[in-house]
Amino acid sequence: MIEQIRAWLTGGAERQAQTRDDLELALCALLIEAADSDDHFDEQERQVISGLLECRLNLSPPRARALLEAGERAAERSAELFHFTRIINERLSRDERIELIEMLFEVAYADGVLDEFEDSLVRRVGGLIYVSDSERGLARRRVLTRRGLDDAV
Repeated sequence: MIEQIRAWLTGGAERQAQTRDDLELALCALLIEAADSDDHFDEQERQVISGLLECRLNLSPPRARALLEAGERAAERSAELFHFTRIINERLSRDERIELIEMLFEVAYADGVLDEFEDSLVRRVGGLIYVSDSERGLARRRVLTRRGLDDAV
């Protein structure tokens, strides 16, 4: 009871909800950056991102669509990745950051091909969120295997 009162007085529940919203928005914006890094953000990539948001963040389809729209606006307004990756580093564990790299590869391989700009973005994000090259390579391999593209590399 005292913890509830303390949380109410300090706005704990609101702050917790805002923290989750900020994290979801940062994740979504990075996925959109990966999709748009080759200057071609299409419906197929939108569907992949929406599916990832639904599955990995346990969001309803309407909530995932709303987050996707908010993520597009956030990505358009931001000129840098640092703001998003700072939130990721503050709030995600090492394993969760590796999972984000896998999600980025899922988006990059939505069309079956990893473009050089998509690869560059995933590499930069990996560096900014402290995912090593070897961990990034293993994440890429898992995505290729899941998508049935592992013979292509």
